[in-house]
Amino acid sequence: MKVLGIDPGSRITGYGIIQKLGNRLLHVDNGAIFTDTSGEFPLRLQKIYTGLSEVIERYQPDAMAIEQIFFSNNVQSALKLGQARGAAIVAGVNAGLPVAEYTALQVKQAVVGHGKAAKEQVQQMVKILLNLPEIAQADASDALAVAICHANSVALRNAGKIR
Repeated sequence: MKVLGIDPGSRITGYGIIQKLGNRLLHVDNGAIFTDTSGEFPLRLQKIYTGLSEVIERYQPDAMAIEQIFFSNNVQSALKLGQARGAAIVAGVNAGLPVAEYTALQVKQAVVGHGKAAKEQVQQMVKILLNLPEIAQADASDALAVAICHANSVALRNAGKIR
């Protein structure tokens, strides 16, 4: 199973692609889509959509996993983040991918083992789990963590069906 993980953002949207082979997690690619913050917001959303559509076309993942919105004190930021998530989700759905959503707590639990883990702990575990030579760019590392969460969640759900 090949999973595309997404860490959505209106300025930077991280992506990470992993492949699960048996019990092994393999790093395929990661990166980020940077939008022009001085540009019009609809064009930024278009760049997120187009960039992720190209990633999907290139790597042909089997599923997409995306981080859910966290609660924010800044309503404008939360709305922009929600719109960026929407652009990312539509890219996945238009490509025929099943899209799973995970909270930050679920991602941290799946990667580190506890939901209160610091961002640095998550990044370090992603590096270890995927045998990366260095910690990936922050948004890409977060996206890889979301992909790991999904791969592990699907494995757990499937294990429960075997009984």
